[in-house]
Amino acid sequence: MMAFAAATFAGHPEFGNFQDAGAVAAGLGKYAGHIAGVFFAVALIDASVIGAMAVSLSTAYTIGDVLSLRHSLHRKPKEAKAFYAVYGGLVVLAAALVLTPGTPLGLLTNAVQALAGVLLPSATVFLLLLCNDDAVLGPWVNGRWVNLFTGMVIAALVMLSIILTASVLFPDIGQRTIIAILAGGALFALAIAVTLLLVRREGRTIWTDSFGRMIWRMPPLHQLPPLRMTLLTRIWMIVLRGYLVVAGGLVLVRIVALATGAV
Repeated sequence: MMAFAAATFAGHPEFGNFQDAGAVAAGLGKYAGHIAGVFFAVALIDASVIGAMAVSLSTAYTIGDVLSLRHSLHRKPKEAKAFYAVYGGLVVLAAALVLTPGTPLGLLTNAVQALAGVLLPSATVFLLLLCNDDAVLGPWVNGRWVNLFTGMVIAALVMLSIILTASVLFPDIGQRTIIAILAGGALFALAIAVTLLLVRREGRTIWTDSFGRMIWRMPPLHQLPPLRMTLLTRIWMIVLRGYLVVAGGLVLVRIVALATGAV
């Protein structure tokens, strides 16, 4: 979708001057025909509905997990009042922002995408830790080669996130600097990958019984033991949290500056 829009607006005043999705639909209707604009608008409505439902619902589930509240669509609203209140409140808030005249929808869209780019690597790291938790996944934990591939993906996401942060802090960042960041990150990731291949994990149960793998079920949450983090894992968690604070703070400062017209 983005590639088609970029090709359509190439050579026109709209190219590189994103306002909001409505302006994109209007531009497509202007240069590619009315039908193209209508199709884009219909696809945008569909994506917006799915996004509003998915993001709001996942947020309500997360808050329920963190605060130990009853949270499930299988429960009636009377049985999970906080869950449905958060879910409905987020949908109403999103609708109010969209329908309020003068709301900078383009800035909000770019801000959300920028924050997502900063938060995605950390979320992937936590997902990788979960996929290596024997108590949670048992025989279905990641193998060494799957972890290696996943680590390469995370390294690429971290490098892209660093470039995003650097572009916020230094808007005039050049091509050479970006290439240097990518090269340095690639060498660092390669060194870590070689280290992980050479180091063997002790005390891990290796499942070879296919029937046992098939019938295995995760224990209830209250029966799961606390996660034991090594010193190296704790250090990386501290580094990751520090990066999130710095990178997220820079993006928020940039958003506020754009919204107030300070830049």
